[in-house]
Amino acid sequence: MSETTLPASRVASAASVNAPRSRGARVSLTALQIVLGLFYAIASALPKLIAHPSAAETFDKLGWGHTGMYIIGALELAGGLALLIPLFDSVAAMALGALMVGAFIANITAIHGPYVATPLILVLPLALIAWARRSHTTELLRLVRRRA
Repeated sequence: MSETTLPASRVASAASVNAPRSRGARVSLTALQIVLGLFYAIASALPKLIAHPSAAETFDKLGWGHTGMYIIGALELAGGLALLIPLFDSVAAMALGALMVGAFIANITAIHGPYVATPLILVLPLALIAWARRSHTTELLRLVRRRA
């Protein structure tokens, strides 16, 4: 047997690790992805993309202006929509998690608003999605490598 192939028993156990154990877990995870995807696309990105005064004020306080606001809004919209696409969900969760770490740092250092912990709270379900759907990242990488 070559070094790149696994015995059938190890392949089966690796596949079971990547998949949620029950139908209820899969449904719950999918529901979480839908809720977070809609949250990021509508509640988080939309105010930035329409330049709502509260979003504009926050980005002016950061010194990023409208350009930074539109960029962050576009990233949140793309991430929220990608959470709804099975092949991209794990990568989207990782990217949105990184964005939330940046939002937390911005809240701590510059904004000092009442919702400082919100980005960190959102990192937890994003990390769960990224971990539970990690097989989708592997599949995406395999597809990208095959086309290269």
